Amino acid sequence: GRGRMMAGSPSSSGSFTSPVLSIKKGEEIVDLIDLFSKIQYRAKEVSPRVDAVEKRCLELFGRDYKYSVIHNTNGEVCGHYPRQIVYLEYECMDSQRDRFQSSVQISKLQDLVNRSKLARCRGRFVCPVILFNGKVWRGSDDTWTEQDEVLEEDSAARNSESQLFDKVRGHDIKLLRYLSVRYICDLMVENKKVKFGLNVTSSEKVDKAQRYADFTLLSVPYPGCEFFKDYKDRDYMADGLVFNWNQDYVDAPLTIPTCFTPNLNIDWTEYQSWDLVVQTQNYLKLLLHIINSDDESGLLVHCISGWDRTPLFVSLLRLSLWADGAVHASLQPAEILYLTIAYDWFLFGHMLPDRLSKGEEIFFFCFNFLKHIVSEKFSAIRKDRGSVTSLSSDFSLITEETGGGVAGGGASSLTTDGPTSSPQTMVWSKPPHLEDHLYHPLGEARSSSSSSSNQSEQGITRAGSSPLAVPGRRCGFLSERQARLEAVRELFLAAYSSTVGLKSSAPSPSGAISGLLEQFARGVGLRGTNNIV
Repeated sequence: GRGRMMAGSPSSSGSFTSPVLSIKKGEEIVDLIDLFSKIQYRAKEVSPRVDAVEKRCLELFGRDYKYSVIHNTNGEVCGHYPRQIVYLEYECMDSQRDRFQSSVQISKLQDLVNRSKLARCRGRFVCPVILFNGKVWRGSDDTWTEQDEVLEEDSAARNSESQLFDKVRGHDIKLLRYLSVRYICDLMVENKKVKFGLNVTSSEKVDKAQRYADFTLLSVPYPGCEFFKDYKDRDYMADGLVFNWNQDYVDAPLTIPTCFTPNLNIDWTEYQSWDLVVQTQNYLKLLLHIINSDDESGLLVHCISGWDRTPLFVSLLRLSLWADGAVHASLQPAEILYLTIAYDWFLFGHMLPDRLSKGEEIFFFCFNFLKHIVSEKFSAIRKDRGSVTSLSSDFSLITEETGGGVAGGGASSLTTDGPTSSPQTMVWSKPPHLEDHLYHPLGEARSSSSSSSNQSEQGITRAGSSPLAVPGRRCGFLSERQARLEAVRELFLAAYSSTVGLKSSAPSPSGAISGLLEQFARGVGLRGTNNIV
């Protein structure tokens, strides 16, 4: 329950607990990142260390929730999903800890999962990950694709193939409905993913058969892991780093139902000029707005494979809601950090060793980005007339990567008022004047606001002087939200510095990065073992 939430702020060391316990839990994070940086999780190849990680996740979930388990024992359902997939049922109070009555037919859910896995990329399926006031958020991969062009003489084969896709899609849709999903948020920058000249996945938004017409579809294109090589090469500076929307493969416009646009004070027409900080902030605000706008429905978040962009936004949502005391209320900063790294990233298949070898540091970006969401503007708690009350929202988040069997139409199929039950939507795809917006000098102060005309989150502009500095941090009072998020971030930076380390692209900023990470390491009682070069 929310009443057990700690009211105090952390010390400068980022600890809500005793120094000895803080060091122990900091070392637990170090061990986890060390393991994560060396191996990719495979459900059928589990070592004792990985088994311990899985058990620790279940223990941390069980602190605040009663849950059922979707079994994936040897990866027979999906080889890069957890062996025990947690379905959070409800929050448990101390008085209820010995009683459990499932709200779901777990055997039916298991059957739907087994049937629907062929609908999405890499055998992944829609999977519940966060429970917020009774609503589940989910994630997954994108959908499979069927070929759009078939010769006339192949019409019989086409009909047979179409029936197969209808059947597979039907299982996927049944699972979505069983999990009460209404909103599907697609992070792909393309309508169809093409590899070696073949369409390998496509998104629900371009399904010519309109099989997803009963869902509210949002296209919020966000750059993939390759773009984060640019982030690393700019010494981990996201300020001023703007994605190139003019690339040939980028054809998915930003498409958001108009019911979600008026209250956010964001000029969505400018999305192609946003830097990585502003884009991530605005998408997070949108997701938080969605989960607070519907008391009964769930949200599905997905990209292509579901192991880069999907865990990024699932983690930011989980940590943001935790900082408000809205989820995982009894967990300390080190515990929520452990759960987020282990479950959202490691056990759901993020390939950290591969990403590190390529410099695609989206994992580091995620946790370093916490400094940009400390503002109350990202809070899920509504403040009315001086009192603080929780927003009423029985919402669930479902994460998934694209990979199901959605057939592809073009971007032209996205209309503002189509023959579906979805609400009216707005489509933005007009390219901005990229020469005016592509890169901003590192030394130039830029707003961290959610629209190009707003002031920064805390009334001061972001200075691009250091990738580790907290923007707009004041010496006075820290809100509990800010204190919590900074505690998590400092624990992460300390553990990351003693395992992976940051690799500067130029010698001059290296000392600054190294020195700052050393300060974080000393602050939580850890010493960096890796040289940061």
